[in-house]
Amino acid sequence: MKTIDKIPTGKLGRTSKLVQTGVKIGGNYLKYYGKKAFNPEYTKDELNESNASDIYDGLKSLKGSALKVAQMLSMEKNLLPQAYVEKFSLAQFSVPPLSAPLVRKTFKKYHGKYPEELYDTFATHSVNAASIGQVHQATKNGKNLAVKIQYPGVADSISSDLAMVKPIALKMFNLSAKDSEKYFREVEGKLLEETDYILEVKQSKEISEACEIIPNLRFPKYYEDLSSERIITMDWMQGTHLSDFIKQNHSQEARNQVGQALWDFYMFQIHELRKVHADPHPGNFLVDENNQLIAIDFGCIKYIPEEFYKPYFSLVDRSKLEDDTFFDRKLVELEILHQDDSEKEKAFFREMFREMFTMFSTPFQKKKFDFSDEDFWNHLTRLSERYSKDQELRKMNGNRGSRHFIYMSRTFFGLYNLLHDLEAVINID
Repeated sequence: MKTIDKIPTGKLGRTSKLVQTGVKIGGNYLKYYGKKAFNPEYTKDELNESNASDIYDGLKSLKGSALKVAQMLSMEKNLLPQAYVEKFSLAQFSVPPLSAPLVRKTFKKYHGKYPEELYDTFATHSVNAASIGQVHQATKNGKNLAVKIQYPGVADSISSDLAMVKPIALKMFNLSAKDSEKYFREVEGKLLEETDYILEVKQSKEISEACEIIPNLRFPKYYEDLSSERIITMDWMQGTHLSDFIKQNHSQEARNQVGQALWDFYMFQIHELRKVHADPHPGNFLVDENNQLIAIDFGCIKYIPEEFYKPYFSLVDRSKLEDDTFFDRKLVELEILHQDDSEKEKAFFREMFREMFTMFSTPFQKKKFDFSDEDFWNHLTRLSERYSKDQELRKMNGNRGSRHFIYMSRTFFGLYNLLHDLEAVINID
C-alpha cells in the first residue's frame, strides 16, 4: 500500500482538501445527470461508487477525526448506500500508513527518542493503519510488542474538523443549531479522549483487569514505561481480525463461543462497571487459534451515569414499555419528550421511541437469542430506513434524547451488527 509523507494539520490545509473533494463530487453529479438525460433508467449506483471513493480518498489523506467519522458511518449499514458502507469500512484498519521517515520523525517528536533507541527491534513499516494511529511491530527483552503511534496533528485538528462537518450533520440529522451543542460537545470530548494515550492505557488496564473473569476473553499487557501521550506499547497479540474470522467457514460452535465472549464483555461493562467500550467495530478485536476473543483498543470509553442507566434499561421490561404513564415519564427523563411539545409531537415521538425500544430490547426477552434471525434483522433495517426517510420527522425538532444516547446507541447497534455477522446464538440470561 502507498505510504503518506505528509498530513495536512492546519485548518487551511484541511479545509482545502475538503473543498477539492467537494469539487470532485460536483463533477460526479454533472456526469450522472448527463447520462440520466439520455437514459431515464440510469441508476445512482455508479454515482454512489464515485462519490464514496472520492470522499474516502479525501478523508484518508486527512486521517484523524475526519476519517473517524467515516469509520463510524461504515457501521450504519441501514442509513447509507452499500457503496459508502464498503468504502468507509476500510477506515477500520486499512488506510495508507505513514512513510518510514515520517514514522521516525513523529516518534522522536512524541517520545524524545527514535524508536531504535527504545526497542531492540522496530519495524518502520506499519502492520495496521486506522483513523487515529497506526501499529508497528517491535521487540524488547525477548517480548513481541505492538507499538501504536498517533498521526501528527490529530488532537489539534479535532475541533476545526468538527466545525467543518457540523453544517452537514445538522441537515443530515434534522437538528437545530441552537439546541444541538450538547451532542457536538459529547462527540468532541470522546474524540479528544481517544487522542490521549495516557488515558487509554489507564482505561485499558482498568477494564482488562476487571473483565479477566469473563471466559474466552483475552487482553494484551500494557507497558507504561514505553508509552506516552501519543504512543502506546502493549503485547503483540497473535490472532485473526474479527472481520476476517466472520468471513471464514467456522463451525457454529466457534461462532457462538466468540459471540458469547463479545456479549458477556459488553453486558459486564454496562451493568457492573457502568462504563463501556463504545467502539464495537471489528478492527478493535482479534480471534486467536482457540477461538478466544482479544480486545485490543480502549480509546473510546463511555461512562454511563445512573440518571441515564436507570430509565434506559427500565424500558427493557415490556410491561413497563406498554404502561403509557410510566413510559411517558421515562421519555421525559431521557430528554426525548419536552415540556413544550405539542400533542402531535408527543404522539409521534411516543410511537417512534416505543417501536425503537421494542426492537432494541427484543434479545433481552429470551434466555437464548439467535442473532442470525432475519425477521429481527429485517425489522430493524426497515425501522431505520423508515425513520431516516420520514418526512413528518423532518418537520419536527430533531433534537431528541440525552447526549448519552449517542454512544450507547452506537454501542448496541455495533454489538448487534457484529453478532448478526457472526450468526451467533447467545445465552442472554
